[in-house]
Amino acid sequence: MGRENHKLKALNLLRSRISDPKFIFKPLRDSPESNYNKLKFMVSCSITEACNNSILLLGPRGSGKVAVLELVIGDLLVEYPDMISVIRLSGLLHSDDNCAFKEIARQLCMEYELQFSKAASFDDNSQFMIAVLKECGLAHKTVIFVLDEFDLFAQGKQRLLYSLLDAMQSVTSQAVVVGVSCRLDADQLLEKRVRSRFSHRKLLFLPPSVEDSERMLQHVLLLPIDSSLPHDYAVEFNRKVHNILEDRKFKEIFNKYLNWDSSVKHLLRFLFSAVSCMDLETGFLSRENFETAFSNIQRQPKQECLKNSSILELYILVCMKRLEAKEQSLCNFNSVMKEYKNIHDSFQTTDYYARNVCLRAFEHLIHRELICFADNRGNSLSLEFRAVKLLISSAELHQGLRTYRSCPPILQKLMDREG
Repeated sequence: MGRENHKLKALNLLRSRISDPKFIFKPLRDSPESNYNKLKFMVSCSITEACNNSILLLGPRGSGKVAVLELVIGDLLVEYPDMISVIRLSGLLHSDDNCAFKEIARQLCMEYELQFSKAASFDDNSQFMIAVLKECGLAHKTVIFVLDEFDLFAQGKQRLLYSLLDAMQSVTSQAVVVGVSCRLDADQLLEKRVRSRFSHRKLLFLPPSVEDSERMLQHVLLLPIDSSLPHDYAVEFNRKVHNILEDRKFKEIFNKYLNWDSSVKHLLRFLFSAVSCMDLETGFLSRENFETAFSNIQRQPKQECLKNSSILELYILVCMKRLEAKEQSLCNFNSVMKEYKNIHDSFQTTDYYARNVCLRAFEHLIHRELICFADNRGNSLSLEFRAVKLLISSAELHQGLRTYRSCPPILQKLMDREG
């Protein structure tokens, strides 16, 4: 029974590691060229030298921007516990300037145990923020503003960004603004008056290299040999993990996965799926676990739907894809039927159905979410006239037609032309 508990404990340990961004990015501390060390250096200099700074963290979603930032802030809070306050805003929630200033005032009041007034006006909250920044400067404290989805704050009049950056021009205030965005041109969205006050420091986050991804695998999968787990079990577990990572077939699977999507987010998804397949009877990982994870992740739900579609439904999807290729991304049932008739007349196909049958197939595609209504404004219109759009890509449709056993050759030919 004890051995079984150790196996389950090892599985839970691996799962908890994969779910903990701070653990995942800990190896970055060892590399002086990592974004972790660059960001920590910039922010810590602002704290120790009492200077203001603004930084942008840019990169695709899932590249670890927020995780690295939280790791840096966590370490700095340990190193300078009485010198830092952190204010967090999200462009998804606080892109409205009034809402943003109210949230800043609320968090500052909570941080410094002051009374927060919900009835305070925009100007009141703005002046309150400036006053707190000056007080922090006199007390040698730094306020770190984290603006997630930074590009959303760059919409509209940009009063929040201007007020923040303008207040930081004063030698009496002390603050750091860290913007996080998946838009690489986020700084170009800023108005001239805002851009002139921005420090133009940027860190670019890219998907990890193959070598970094392999190091991440080892960091996550190798068990500690000096823990409560049995020493012999941990040693044997790690030996098997090393054998898997050196296996030629595993490397082929792993390289295929990285070619498909190499972001940290999806790498962790791949790892979690593999670890969840671990056999609790043996208590060890195997190459087959990673093969199963890869096949599960590769599954395309929309292609699964295509396998159960009728020939007529495939025709409708191909017609819509042809209309899309003609730069007609929105269409309705009538325009699809016109394209369907054009195909029939051009190629003299035997697959030609009555209009009422086609309408039922069209409705079926909507229910299965392979197509959807473009908006809700046409609720009063009959189905034939409501605008619709495709929810399946060309690549997915092309692959689905290839794997469909009785797919008419003309449909594959038409898709090949579009490709």
